[in-house]
Amino acid sequence: MADVIPVIDLGPHLAGRPGALRAVAAELRNALEGVGFFIVVGHGVPRELIERTFAEARRFHAQPYEAKMALRMNEHNNGYMAMGRYAVWTSDVNANDKPDLNEAFFIKRERGPGDPLGRSGRRFVGPNVWPDDLPGFRETVLAYTDAVDALGRRLLPVCAVALELAPDYFDRAFAESQFSFRLSHYPPVAAEPNQFGIAPHTDANFLTFLAQTEVPGLQLRLPSGAWLDVPYVPDSYAVNAGDMMYRWTNGRFTSTPHRALPPVGRHRYAIPFFLGPHIDTVIACLPTCQTADDTARFPPITYEEYLRWWYDANYNAAVQADAR
Repeated sequence: MADVIPVIDLGPHLAGRPGALRAVAAELRNALEGVGFFIVVGHGVPRELIERTFAEARRFHAQPYEAKMALRMNEHNNGYMAMGRYAVWTSDVNANDKPDLNEAFFIKRERGPGDPLGRSGRRFVGPNVWPDDLPGFRETVLAYTDAVDALGRRLLPVCAVALELAPDYFDRAFAESQFSFRLSHYPPVAAEPNQFGIAPHTDANFLTFLAQTEVPGLQLRLPSGAWLDVPYVPDSYAVNAGDMMYRWTNGRFTSTPHRALPPVGRHRYAIPFFLGPHIDTVIACLPTCQTADDTARFPPITYEEYLRWWYDANYNAAVQADAR
């Protein structure tokens, strides 16, 4: 496994240049069969929109505590999560026994009043909560999630070809993706032993897109157990596979453990976008990822079933009520 994180230029693929899809797919395959992370440039998301979204993260978290708590996390795991109320307790990467040193605001796909899933009462598809006194916040955040969701869909043919599948193999599963978007704030505070900005974990979703900033913190774990800083590349995304990619590919594509250290001397903001398929998608071993000698390691499971287990084990919305 490589000990460096490859930089992949999506520009030729997004421009539709002949041969670019297979070339980029080979780079992605090498990255996800290796270190499990890659950095994308030429991604097409406007820099101005990224900068405005970071500005909204800073504006949201600069609000008084009471204003944020008025939007505290609901049963769909949308809304505000106070600092010190979360860690990935199910992590098999580290014995996480202390809460993470960050606060965050979450949204998922925005659904109108007539949306069938929104009206169903099911978990994870319920309403977002929005601040009333931050003009432009909702509009900017939704424009950003639309842009990164579109980027994720344009990367799906790359993932499919990397797995020797037809380019449109994943299109139906992601026609209405189930994503989660997080506006995070990491204050420069001292950590106790075995405490982190975000403790070591793997992500639950398919692919994660993290717009990079010059403030360090994100690290990934190498097979040796050593932790590697994710390098800052201007105007790029750090991208990693999550547990759904790992299960779908029978472990072929790596869901790499990562963590974030508390920043030193300055605040850090992060806007990770967690892309997953429609909640009814059945995650079963792909035909190109099993052989007679390497059969399916995981039973089929719907994305909703996995999310329900993962969120109930790690994000207990009820504890937000006493976050003071």
